[in-house]
Amino acid sequence: MSSASSLGLTAHDAVVLHNSNVLTLRLRPCDVLARVAPAAAHRCAQFEVEVARRLAEVGSPVAALESPEVLARDDHVVTFWTYYEPVPTPPIPDRDYAGALERLHAGMLVIDLATPRFTDRVSAAQTLVADHTRTPQLADADRLLLASTLSRMREAVSGSGRPEQLLHGEPHPGNLLSTRTGPLFIDFETCCRGPIEFDLAHAPPGVGDHYPDVDPQVLRDSRVLVLAMVTAWRWDRDDQFPDGRRLGIEWLSRLREAVADPDVFDESATTGRAP
Repeated sequence: MSSASSLGLTAHDAVVLHNSNVLTLRLRPCDVLARVAPAAAHRCAQFEVEVARRLAEVGSPVAALESPEVLARDDHVVTFWTYYEPVPTPPIPDRDYAGALERLHAGMLVIDLATPRFTDRVSAAQTLVADHTRTPQLADADRLLLASTLSRMREAVSGSGRPEQLLHGEPHPGNLLSTRTGPLFIDFETCCRGPIEFDLAHAPPGVGDHYPDVDPQVLRDSRVLVLAMVTAWRWDRDDQFPDGRRLGIEWLSRLREAVADPDVFDESATTGRAP
């Protein structure tokens, strides 16, 4: 709230909307959304603000910044965004979801930013799985399942020959707001370069049916890869995702099914979040 006041925003109260790797707060009465991250994430926060700013300039469907500044306070950094009142509607239709993602990708082709490749994020998951001290409760058989799946699916997607571009990195339903002005994407700290199928792997299964020029096999492989990644995050001893351990167990079961029959992902979405 003191950070908001330094920008001329009136904030007497803060309501927690989400608490995971980033704390998300609604400040009142100014009705602004604040994202609070550890000080170590300063560069990441700056990157996210820069991506959002540039995408907004080219008319992409993204949540608006309230301020372009990243404020450092003690042991954390804060960014400020427009707060959008939730719209009480059914889930965003697959066609509209695909249209918003296609427009986002079009904007990402225009902006010029240096970003890691999607394989860097896979490498982070592989490192986590290999580190017994960071994933002490992961059983040996499950560790082997995750390690082998990450390796095989990384190779399959990376070697597919599909064109690569700047991606959101995690455009799952939790990162697409339904607003009165239409669907808007949030959370750009996971942006990376890769095939569009990697982004589509995070969306509900029917979205890919409305997105042009999708490779079905690469999409299936990407869904299995993404499921293995988000499952790995849930076994991190420092994971703070709500109900994360239960989800880790559930997603391991789904991963076994996916490895046995990748077509299972024609019927279910991979919508887990990274750390």
